[in-house]
Amino acid sequence: MNKLSLTLLILLPLFSFSQNCDCESEFKWMKNTFENNDAGFDYIIKQKGNELYQQHNEVFLSKIKKVTNKTECYELMRGWMKFFRKGHFGIRPLNQESKKSNNNNQNWETLNVNTENFKEQIKNKNFGYEGIWKSGPYTIGIKKIKNEYKGFIIEAKGSQWKKGQVKLKIESDNSCTYYMGDYSSEKFEKAELLGDKYLQLGFISLEKVFPESKSNPEVERYYRAISAKEPYFEKLSETTALLRIPSFESSQRKITNDLINNNKEEILKTKNLIIDLRDNGGGSDNNFKILLPLLYTNPIETVGVELLSTQRNNVRVKDFITNPNWSEEGKKWARNAYKKLAENEGRYINLEDSKETITKFDTIYSYPKNIGIIINGQNASTTEQFLLAAKQSKKVKLFGQTTFGALDISYTYPAKSPCGDFELIYCLSKSLRIPEMTIDNKGIQPDYFIYNDVPKYKWIDFVINKLN
Repeated sequence: MNKLSLTLLILLPLFSFSQNCDCESEFKWMKNTFENNDAGFDYIIKQKGNELYQQHNEVFLSKIKKVTNKTECYELMRGWMKFFRKGHFGIRPLNQESKKSNNNNQNWETLNVNTENFKEQIKNKNFGYEGIWKSGPYTIGIKKIKNEYKGFIIEAKGSQWKKGQVKLKIESDNSCTYYMGDYSSEKFEKAELLGDKYLQLGFISLEKVFPESKSNPEVERYYRAISAKEPYFEKLSETTALLRIPSFESSQRKITNDLINNNKEEILKTKNLIIDLRDNGGGSDNNFKILLPLLYTNPIETVGVELLSTQRNNVRVKDFITNPNWSEEGKKWARNAYKKLAENEGRYINLEDSKETITKFDTIYSYPKNIGIIINGQNASTTEQFLLAAKQSKKVKLFGQTTFGALDISYTYPAKSPCGDFELIYCLSKSLRIPEMTIDNKGIQPDYFIYNDVPKYKWIDFVINKLN
């Protein structure tokens, strides 16, 4: 079952409402739909209290009554939703007009820098922010101006950005702002140099193209891992192998399965296995099942979920009955499930026979003997579900930093507004771990914490040293 790792969505260009629609009506539809159908709503209200929730509603409704612009309405609706949890829900606009930001050609900050003169000035600066960098279609010069660094466009093929326009800023405290393709801004706490060749601004990666930089094997290894779009396997030494999995999305399942099957013999004769999951935001539970036999030492317990039964929510199960891709056995399950849900509207229903399932395998492999899984704050949803299973193995230790925390309320489901201007994403299920063992807004902690003063490109070596 899919557990989409959906957090609040980024700002889109300006667009207007559909005919005879306004922000207040769309907001009230979103609020009522969420209150009546989201499986996590009641839990959060019990945690925070109805009085605080009503105050929250009053603040946002007073602002929304004054809004006529759909983009502003969208931002306020996003803000309203932050009351509940960090992930597994969202709101997104539909039918937006293809307007470009008004900033792209008017009054945008510009630096008039002669590229050849600039190259002459920085030719001996092999380390630091100053230089010429590549990121996607952009070639960006970064120049120090007073107490900050400004990145300006040198070339932007296929983009609306113009030569000289300021693309990024790095402040004296290393905080930074990066302007996206539509000129909206993303702010990051820290700009981080990776050796002298790469620059990381949050999820934005830049590679230095001038002055020419020496290659650092550790940095190259990290950059390959963090920029990978597909999983890969690598033998690091006679005793240690690396498995990098950037995503558990359904589209990656065959690639992941083929990778494991093709390298299984090598994995099973190597003492240490490192599984690098950094920035893996989740996907489908089916995508990690092939990993479980490799780390298995004892039965794996998985806590179940209960579904909130409402007329709207139950349509999801009803649709399975007529789904041509479902087997007859699956459709039989769906018919029984729908009957049980329909008879219990307004209640939480566990469709299974018990509160947990037990997974057993016939074989406990001698190798890998030690398995280190690298995690960080971008791990969520299905990735966290995998970690709960993996932690039960005597071979496994988690390394890195606390995960995102978006798992307890899951099984996302869409709802389109009556005016067709917005789509709400909410959740159908609640974990039976609640309230004793919650993951949402807390995350999963590592067994070995890696401090921020350890550069990210050294995390793999940190794990190798611990495993050995």
